[in-house]
Amino acid sequence: MKLPFYPMNSPTDKPVRVHMDQPHAVENFSKSIHQMLQEHFILPRPLVILCIGTDRSTGDSLGPLVGSRLQSFIHPMIKIYGTLDQPIHAVNLEETLNEINKTYDNAFTIAIDACLGRTESIGFISLKPGPLQPGTGVNKSLPEVGDAHIVGIVNVGGFMEYLVLQNTRLSVVMRMAQIISDALSLELMRLFTPLANLHASASVEPLPVKE
Repeated sequence: MKLPFYPMNSPTDKPVRVHMDQPHAVENFSKSIHQMLQEHFILPRPLVILCIGTDRSTGDSLGPLVGSRLQSFIHPMIKIYGTLDQPIHAVNLEETLNEINKTYDNAFTIAIDACLGRTESIGFISLKPGPLQPGTGVNKSLPEVGDAHIVGIVNVGGFMEYLVLQNTRLSVVMRMAQIISDALSLELMRLFTPLANLHASASVEPLPVKE
């Protein structure tokens, strides 16, 4: 079955969506990230990738899995928050946001999180400009985060959300984490490699921080 790809035409459009079983999902999702960054992100603005979730719940581990996979992409203009070793979740999210705001001057933040949805939507990954409202799937009130956000629908919502997240298939979460991290890595290399080449004979400036 051929699965649809929905291109992003403007910041006000519905979220771009790819399915984890869609052919060329990484390349298509990377192109959508590229278009979103072209419209909303300008260097040398700092880029923060905030991966939300916990390793204590299979379904909620999407964010930390993405963060851990992105750790291998090291660049002084990029900061990754949220990994399997150091997850960002309901308990420390507000503290982390305060740290980001105090440390970086006008950072562009991409928030990444798992979510629950309809049965037919499981496996879809979406990208949209604007903030993420984490915790809504499990009826938690948490601060909005991000200038853009990526969410993966890992399981069905509407009832016993905590139990559903605990019993989500790890293979689904792992495949979605691979697609998101590989798509982001492709775009980050495309975005920052020319900058690295430009500064090949000198050190690249680190993330702008507040005095």
